[in-house]
Amino acid sequence: MKPRIVVKIGTSTLTAGTKLISRGKIENIGRQILALRDQYDIILVSSGAVATAKQFININGLKNNMVHSKQALSAIGQPKLLQIYAECFGDFDLKVAQCLMTYKDFDNEESRKNTRNTVDELLNHGFIPIFNENDTVAVEELILGDNDKLSALVASLVEANLLIIASDIEGLFTKNPNLHEDAELIPVVHDLSNINQFIEERENGLGTGGMTSKISAAKICFEKGIEVYLVNGARSNFIQRSLNKEIRFTRFSPK
Repeated sequence: MKPRIVVKIGTSTLTAGTKLISRGKIENIGRQILALRDQYDIILVSSGAVATAKQFININGLKNNMVHSKQALSAIGQPKLLQIYAECFGDFDLKVAQCLMTYKDFDNEESRKNTRNTVDELLNHGFIPIFNENDTVAVEELILGDNDKLSALVASLVEANLLIIASDIEGLFTKNPNLHEDAELIPVVHDLSNINQFIEERENGLGTGGMTSKISAAKICFEKGIEVYLVNGARSNFIQRSLNKEIRFTRFSPK
């Protein structure tokens, strides 16, 4: 069996720093998967359903700070987002499949087993599983974490070798680099117990995930011995370049 990599794509990466989904970024991700598919099985965990919905409907009248409104937006945006993936990846003859989960599914052993079997079957037939939280029945991702936790749970479930979290920052810094010019990148983290001192959150207005949720994801992966790369998804070919150590990022390694 080929090594498995779970790649979490945050909203800020999918929108390329704007308020609109970037087809160019999704095409770049597809091109990378095409180049890597002979070496790795790649599974995606993608945010962006709410951002996608905002491109297709007039949201005047909806209260965007209310969870039920975001649930409605997610219900509209999720199939549209998968459609964009299917169209962009289709240009590279890549096939996609949607996997919607709630956190309760990870607590149920039968659901865990069924999901593992489904992922194995999809990969065996050349499909790329794309996970997202089923936001029409669950609200955790809409309030907390922008799918960071979900990506870690998926990585653990499918026994991945590596989780790559693509965000709008190059990694973990000694201080928030958006607020402090003297912030320094921390290239490797082996011990998660003493890094809270480096976390200084700032709302970016795009996704709901911050450094705290990424550290929590790393803790889940550490329990299974899975490495985590925190990379800047704005970089072109960020998956390949992080695997080749050609860009700066933080590697969370339990070893």
